[in-house]
Amino acid sequence: MRLLPDLSDHSPRVTMPAPLSDSVITAVSRLVDDYKHPRDPSHSDITAQMQRAGLEQANPKTPAGKEKRVRAVLGWALENNEQAGRKFVAYLISELQGCGGFRVESPNFVGVDAIANARATFRTEGFDLTLDGALLPLGFDGLSGREASDVLRAYARRAARGADDDPLVVGTSKDLLEATAAHVVGERWGNYDERADFPTLLGQAFTSLGLATTATEPVPGEPRSRRVERSFYEAGCAINGLRNKEGTGHGRPWASSVNPSDSRAAIRTMGTISDFLLDKLAETR
Repeated sequence: MRLLPDLSDHSPRVTMPAPLSDSVITAVSRLVDDYKHPRDPSHSDITAQMQRAGLEQANPKTPAGKEKRVRAVLGWALENNEQAGRKFVAYLISELQGCGGFRVESPNFVGVDAIANARATFRTEGFDLTLDGALLPLGFDGLSGREASDVLRAYARRAARGADDDPLVVGTSKDLLEATAAHVVGERWGNYDERADFPTLLGQAFTSLGLATTATEPVPGEPRSRRVERSFYEAGCAINGLRNKEGTGHGRPWASSVNPSDSRAAIRTMGTISDFLLDKLAETR
């Protein structure tokens, strides 16, 4: 089963796993290279993330610039503690994102070339480094449970914020909401029918969580939230109807008649409904 992290602001932030290889070491170390134009993160910021990852012993004994420090630490980790090295890569990318390293207008912007090189490198490792610095897995084979929910939530956050990412899940023909529904049904019922059409699959996801769909008859005195649940279900089916059914995940995701404003609204709504389902799923655990 192809599966696709936490969207709501009140939930804890999840740091995605990160790859570690010789090419990743080169690409990441160049992101902090500020020899000619000093900028954040500072040496102390890098040290803090290094310690957080458990790599204090890998810190060079002699003074070195940021690029050389990061290269040395990650090189040591690749040979001696790959798990800690993967954490350090993820922490460092988040640090760069937080200090404005991926914003062109920021004094801490790392540079177009450095970002383009890092994006290409991470893509070969099966990860997408987005233009605003989010590091997300490209594929979801082998993921399940909370790990799959975490990855889905990361995409749902971006969609709800109106990010311009393709709403189709890279590596599959599912869009975000379809992948979320499949994940929910798999978690609640153990598996799902891959032949089911989208309204059926989404309806199963809602039903498995005890939520109302348009097929659920209203009853006197029912909670007002039931109307919201039915609206979410109907909106999800409507968005799916806008999809380019001939697409495979690599072409235009929306039918040619869908204008940009409608597609942006659809992406945001897709993220909101996905987040809603993942919140409800978390409540059952």
